[in-house]
Amino acid sequence: MIPIAEPRLADAERERIQAVLDGGQLADGPEVRAFEREFADYCGTDHAVATANGTTALHAALEALGVAEGDTVATATFSFVATANAIRLAGADPLLLDVDPETYALDVDALERALRDGADVDAVVAVHLYGLPAAMDRLTDLGERYDFDVVEDAAQAHGGGVDGTRTGALGDVGCFSFYPTKNATTGEGGMVTTDRDDVAERAARFVNHGRGEGAYDHVTVGHNFRLTSIGAAIGRVQLDRLPGFLEARRENAARLTARLSDLPVVTPVEPGGRTHAYNQYTIQTPERDAVRDALEERGVGTGVYYPKPIHDQPAYDRVDADAATAERLADRVLSLPVHPGVTAADCERIADAVEASLAQVGVGE
Repeated sequence: MIPIAEPRLADAERERIQAVLDGGQLADGPEVRAFEREFADYCGTDHAVATANGTTALHAALEALGVAEGDTVATATFSFVATANAIRLAGADPLLLDVDPETYALDVDALERALRDGADVDAVVAVHLYGLPAAMDRLTDLGERYDFDVVEDAAQAHGGGVDGTRTGALGDVGCFSFYPTKNATTGEGGMVTTDRDDVAERAARFVNHGRGEGAYDHVTVGHNFRLTSIGAAIGRVQLDRLPGFLEARRENAARLTARLSDLPVVTPVEPGGRTHAYNQYTIQTPERDAVRDALEERGVGTGVYYPKPIHDQPAYDRVDADAATAERLADRVLSLPVHPGVTAADCERIADAVEASLAQVGVGE
């Protein structure tokens, strides 16, 4: 079976973990500070604040921007539920909008219509779904015009970018996840990136019990959202390896697109100026579930990200959304293995399996 995801851990990560174990400081400490500096340098931002996971990164970022009860934060309804959960956890109300049918990112036209119709938006969370950056130039322009902050949900987009600027440095604040399926992992972990001194200071305070200068000087209410030193140790090595991981993902994506472009599926796009990080290689196909079953029979692991838009989740059944594209995509998207463990031969096997599976279920006849 070719798995849909495969964390790449080697001796270098084990050696760095052992060094932390030998040093004895397992919780927040110098290893975490080093990871923060190195990740900020990688993204090209002035600051990075490590957190326990991607959801806490989003929550901390919103808190640091001053999002609070009564505020409205717009985001795409076609995303993992953590995006909306972080908005709710910060006390705000989510405005769930449709997505672009080609890029799967927030439909900026839908956002602009809502703003023209009087929506009072305090922030926008732009999800770089599957690793492709959202239309950040238009979003930041709207942010300046309508006075809202732009947050990047870059959980799937480590190493992606726009016109040479990496994700995490495209908005007011960026948020990353280091879950094992991501482009780089710490096991569990997250990161907030920003050029704003005030946001970095408030985020760092929020993830550490609202702590001020002293160990027991708590100037605001906060959480324990800290990353461990062991997680940071893994992350520092993974960050060194990330360029190679990204190159492999992009090469595998190119191989798959070359083989699949003549089949009755929709392959991923990469608009001019945007660098796709290919956390997922996602196609669209009718009869998705039958095709998925046929691929599993042929030894190809798959994923469906995501089978239900956020506004269709029971937790959000009181949130309305006009999102026909998202609802259609939820029935059609299918992700194929693209991670660095996939070889050129695997790509041929995956493409052959897709072609055979489509024929088996009668797609394109």
